[in-house]
Parts: sequence; structure tokens; C-alpha cells
Amino acid sequence: MKLEAKAFFLARIYQAARDLYVTVVNLPRSLTVSLVTLIVGAMVAGVAWFVVGVVLPQYAPTYKTQFLIDATSEPGDITRSLMTVVGSAGDRDALALRRFGGECGADDDTTQLVSFGTGNRRDIKAAAGQVRAGGQSTLLRGIVAAVEDFAAPFAQRAKQVNRVIVISNHGADACDADTAFVEREIRERVASAGLNIQFRVVGYRVPRAQREALERIATASGAPAPLYAGTPAQLDSALDWFTNVEPVLESARRVITTLNATVDRVNAALLAIRDGRLDVAARELRQAGTGGVDTELDDLAGRAKTPAARDLHARAADLRTQQGRLLDGTRRLLDGARAGSSPELASLERATADYKDRVKRMNDAIKALLATAPASTS
Repeated sequence: MKLEAKAFFLARIYQAARDLYVTVVNLPRSLTVSLVTLIVGAMVAGVAWFVVGVVLPQYAPTYKTQFLIDATSEPGDITRSLMTVVGSAGDRDALALRRFGGECGADDDTTQLVSFGTGNRRDIKAAAGQVRAGGQSTLLRGIVAAVEDFAAPFAQRAKQVNRVIVISNHGADACDADTAFVEREIRERVASAGLNIQFRVVGYRVPRAQREALERIATASGAPAPLYAGTPAQLDSALDWFTNVEPVLESARRVITTLNATVDRVNAALLAIRDGRLDVAARELRQAGTGGVDTELDDLAGRAKTPAARDLHARAADLRTQQGRLLDGTRRLLDGARAGSSPELASLERATADYKDRVKRMNDAIKALLATAPASTS
């Protein structure tokens, strides 16, 4: 730029600066405070939304499980069994403990003894050991309050499953003899919570005359038939099944379902490549995604505390590795076909057959674990 041009340019900037006027508006103090409060509030709300909506879900527990225990009869066997079972719970499970039993309509007819947390096993054991017998069976109030615990303000939702595991010595509610009302109330409370909550029911030494009522309560909450136990060993087995074994089976099934959906797309892409329909193959691979099962594998890793659980975790990890090889190999095959190379499908077809064989063996392992499910006492 020539010197004259630079001088002209600087002169124009100087003149513009002289012509710039800043208008100051004097607002009433009350309005100024309101505006500042509004701006700060909007900033805080934005940060809160980001933390609650983006940050916290990344650290959410895989399972949230609340144990609802009967404190009307001598709770020794129930609390002892619970103290044993929580020690084997998944590392990423958020557990909580609530008791029911008391005087009808009293504020303490049900109480949450330990709130949800992933590092509270000792607290649950300690609280369970301090439960004392007394009062009437306030089962309905316990279930309703347990549901409300999941819907508490700022409560963190589980990545996979919210559950209530009920351990009761009774089938009937002492304060609400109308079983139909109890069923309706449970359904309405669960629906109003806006959450998918699984219920599991263990009846310990429940009188035969009350079992039908307990089964109706289980049905109303969407639970399978209760498991009845008559001895401490049977109680341990039933409680461990719901607490620790069922989640292993659930995560293992999720791994297979998710990975199979991706492999089905891969197989469709291979057929399209064979037929020269490269655009179709590309579409199938885009829709295949990655078959992400990180949450399920993390859950299985945190539950690998028995030989069966460790075996399923190892099989699931191996299956994901094999699925990844299939996906990557098919993408390379498509790239080669686009470049004019003749596709060599034989190795990928063998890999597909190997994947299917691994799925079959994993399904066999799942069936073997299912066969160990405890049976109700007669």
C-alpha cells in the first residue's frame, strides 16, 4: 500500500472514532437488578441444563435397584440374605434400601433407609442389620414410595434398567384389604412415574392363604410370578437370581441382539458386492453402524464374579471383536471393488460362519445359566 493511501486510511479511522457516540441509558436500580438477575439466572439454567442433560448421563449407573424389605416379622433371614447378595452386585449398580411395616397411615409406615448409590454396599449392610420387627404389613405404601424414589427431582436415570425387588413375608396389605384397589393403585403409580420399572417379588415363608394376593400384586406391577422360598438357602438363591443373575442374562442377550443386527447388514452388503451393486452395499454398511455394546460389556465386566458370569463376559467381548473384523473387512472389500478389484468373498464368508458359530455357543451358555433358575417352594 502506498504511503498516501495509508495516510488516507488512517485519517478515515480517526474521523470515524471522533464521530462515534456512546449512549448511556440510566435505568432505575430495581430494573437494573432485575435485568442482572435475569441474565445470571439464564446462565445458571444453561449450565444446569448442560450438566443434567449432557454430563451426568455419561456417569449414570447401568442398573438402579431398590430393595423393599418386610420389617413386620423378624427380619433376620431377610436382612442376612440381603447383606450377602449386595456384596456380589454389579460394580455399576446403584442400590437403595427401603423397608415397609408400621401403623396404617403413619408417616413411618415405610422408610427409605439408604438412598441410591454405587458405593453404598456397606451402608446397606449396616442399615439392614439394624432393622427391627414391628407393625403391620404396609406393602402397598412401600411399593408406592419405592416408585416415587425413582422419580425424585434430579434423580439420575439408569442406562438400562430401573428395578424394585420386593422381599415380603406377607401377601396381603393390612391397611388396604381391597386387593383390586391395591392393584389399581400400583398400576397408576407406576404409570405416573413415567419410567420403565421392573418389579421382582420374593415371598419368604408367605402363608398359603396370602399367596394369591401377592401374585395379584406382582401382576399389577408387571412382575413375573413371585419366587417363594421356605428356607434361608432358598431365599439366598431367589434373591441372588433377581439381583445378580438376571442382569447378566439381560446384558448378554442385548450384546447378541445388537451385534446380530449389524452383522445382518454386513451380510446384505456382501451379497450386494457379489452382485455388483456397490451403491446398495454402501447403504447397508452406513446403516449397519458400529453395533456399539460398550454399556453392556461394561455391565458384564462389573458382574464377572462367578464362573458363569465371567464366561459370558468373555464370550461377549470375543463376539464384538469378531463382529468388528467382519465390518472392517467388508468395508475394505467395498473400497477395493470401487477401485476395480475383483472381490474375494471366501475369507469373509468363513468369518461370517465363524461368527454365527460363536453366537450359537454363547446362546448355549445363556440357556445353561437359565437352567439354574430357582424354583418356588410348594
